[in-house]
Amino acid sequence: MQRFKSLSRVSLMALAITGAGAAVPETANIFGASVAEAAVVSRIDVRGATRIEDDTVRSYLTIQPGRNFTALDIDESLTTLYATGLFADVSIAQRGNTLVVDVVENPVIGQVSFEGNKRLNDDALKSVVRSTERSMLTRARVQSDVQNLLEAYRRSGRYRASVEPKIIERENNRVDLVFEIDEGDKTGVARISFIGNQAFSDSRLRDQIKTKESGLLGWLRTSDVYDPDRLEADQELLRQYYYQHGYADFRIVSAVADLDREQNIFYVTFTVDEGEKYKYGDIDIDTSLTSVDPETLRSFIRTRSGKTYNSLDVEKTLEDLTIEMSKQGYAFAQVRPRGQRDYENKTISLAYFIEEGPRAYVERINIRGNDRTREYVIRREFDLAEGDAYNRILLDKAERRLRNTQYFESVRITRQQGSAPDRVIINVDVVEQPTGEVSFGVGYSTSDGIIGDLSISERNFLGRGQYVRASVGGGTDSQSYDFRFVEPFFMGRRISAGVDVYRRVSDETSTQAYEETTTGGGLNFGLPLREDELTLNLFYKIYETDLARSDSTSINNCASDVSLAVCDSLGSYLTSMAGYSFVYNTLDNNQSPRDGIYSRFEQQFAGVGGDSQYIRNEFEARAYHELLPSIGLVGSLRGNAGFISSIGNRLRVTDQFQASQNLIRGFESNGYGPRDAASGDALGGTTYVAASAEMQAPFPFLPPELGLSGAAFVDAGSLWGVDDGLKDVIGASSTIESEDFELRASVGVGVLWKSPFGPLRADFAWPIMKNDADETQVFMLSGGTRF
Repeated sequence: MQRFKSLSRVSLMALAITGAGAAVPETANIFGASVAEAAVVSRIDVRGATRIEDDTVRSYLTIQPGRNFTALDIDESLTTLYATGLFADVSIAQRGNTLVVDVVENPVIGQVSFEGNKRLNDDALKSVVRSTERSMLTRARVQSDVQNLLEAYRRSGRYRASVEPKIIERENNRVDLVFEIDEGDKTGVARISFIGNQAFSDSRLRDQIKTKESGLLGWLRTSDVYDPDRLEADQELLRQYYYQHGYADFRIVSAVADLDREQNIFYVTFTVDEGEKYKYGDIDIDTSLTSVDPETLRSFIRTRSGKTYNSLDVEKTLEDLTIEMSKQGYAFAQVRPRGQRDYENKTISLAYFIEEGPRAYVERINIRGNDRTREYVIRREFDLAEGDAYNRILLDKAERRLRNTQYFESVRITRQQGSAPDRVIINVDVVEQPTGEVSFGVGYSTSDGIIGDLSISERNFLGRGQYVRASVGGGTDSQSYDFRFVEPFFMGRRISAGVDVYRRVSDETSTQAYEETTTGGGLNFGLPLREDELTLNLFYKIYETDLARSDSTSINNCASDVSLAVCDSLGSYLTSMAGYSFVYNTLDNNQSPRDGIYSRFEQQFAGVGGDSQYIRNEFEARAYHELLPSIGLVGSLRGNAGFISSIGNRLRVTDQFQASQNLIRGFESNGYGPRDAASGDALGGTTYVAASAEMQAPFPFLPPELGLSGAAFVDAGSLWGVDDGLKDVIGASSTIESEDFELRASVGVGVLWKSPFGPLRADFAWPIMKNDADETQVFMLSGGTRF
């Protein structure tokens, strides 16, 4: 029997070397094979167990009283007991007819704490460790926790982090587990490079991905650290970008992140194969459903022959056709695109094939990862619910919608088999991101000095998906206060409803001969006519305007230096108006567009009660295109126009269009247009036009991570025409300058900075065509950031 004791000690030593739960060395089997005789015991005694029942220990043994056992059985029992993670030490020995199992229980963890952590808080670290309060302490689990903590720090961009576990012994076999952490410096991304790109510049491709270069102020952001998951997502963003710009054969050859351990920085390199740029060839619809006429579905096709291939157009066409088939009673219809490339002419011909799909139903939709966003905010982006027919196209549409809300850093929708072959479970995994924003604007005017504004907005208020914005602004001679609230799903429908309340005060200046106070609000509704592109907005506004002069001038006692038209407009009056606007938007980025079109037509009808009666029409159009992708040169054109006509009563000065410094840079607000010759007061006009041409490109000799670009522009336009009623008020007391069309123009340069605070821009403009009475402006600066 002594040989069995020796063998058990050998096995125990082997386990101590390899660690708890490790496999028994092959040498144990050799020793076991040499034992010819078998042993039998009549009882098994367990010693050393205090918290664990003796029968629980016996249940893990392969040895039973009254049965033969060998050394191999002892080895297997030892291995099983260590694998439970309940014991720090185990020995098995035979003493006469009794098998004695001595155990030393693992201590119980009283507290798990962290020291030295600043970048990741305790809650974040506890979520990645398996050791918890009131659980058993095991060496294997602690080692696993150390690796999990190191991985958490790597994902936060700290590859020099180190973790040292410490065990503090307490009474009654209890311990405190402390992880001492040295977080190290942040491991930033020093440079993001692209190899093989010809169609788009490096700077433009950097704009498409989430990983950013550290730069000088990288400490203000977290997206400039290496994250393998983010790098994987960046590859998909690049693919989608190329697919949406005609490059259907695009592929990523490699995406490599090289770590310079000495400098503690990463160099990220994407090697791409762009392929050829395609246009659409022939577009057709085919179906196996005999009762469906393909020609009636052509209006739902967004892909047009001759246009540049765009995967997003194909995706939206599939969605529109799928929804239309569902409306026609084909809930399980599947729409599949079939493409045929013409490599010689660089075209892709598409045929949309419609057929009856397999009958499958949505059993359940699981929403996961939304700690802040309400579940219904996510569910409402789906065009299907539990019990509806399953359709992959509608899931892709919901995934795109969720991404477009900008509530989430990532969105992933997967499916799994349900409780029956025709049942599908949908899993929606989201990772939330900050949705608040702080914006500011700063400017300087030769007459008003420094002016500025500050606003705070939240796109996902209280996790309900609502938009809230409050702002305050002003300067030496003006103050403004605004509040806006928007519910994007009014009455449970895809209709936005908003409320605006505001108050604006402006004092007398060299270009404005009166104090103006406007207090009001309004309601507006947005109806998407074509998702993501065309929107109809309906609105109602009501506001009170109070015009006054500090010297209490009235029309009957008007000072010689004040226009009679201004005096006639003094007092308080109420404006009540209704209107609508159409907005068409295909911009690739609303903040820094490089490609696409934005246009808006708006018409206002004042006279729904109140003291003003007029019709106002305005139009705006902007187009962007990248001219030289190799250097990131972007060209843009802008056009604006407006016309207002009175209905019955004459217009007041403030009803007419006022000269805007944003339309023709280089001029003050109210710095050009019709003016009373005697007083020099700006009167505004009934008609205006403006146009601008601009080119932007990064500065070639500066590091790209600085985010600095330059711009050169030409602005031109005019404001003219004075309401006949205002002319009658002025009468023969004075003449009106610039009443007719008179072109103004300016040229200028700008500096743009994609800073950690958001985009900043400073413009410098010099008028080249102006009237002697016009007021000019030096420069304008604006910007914003996110919190």
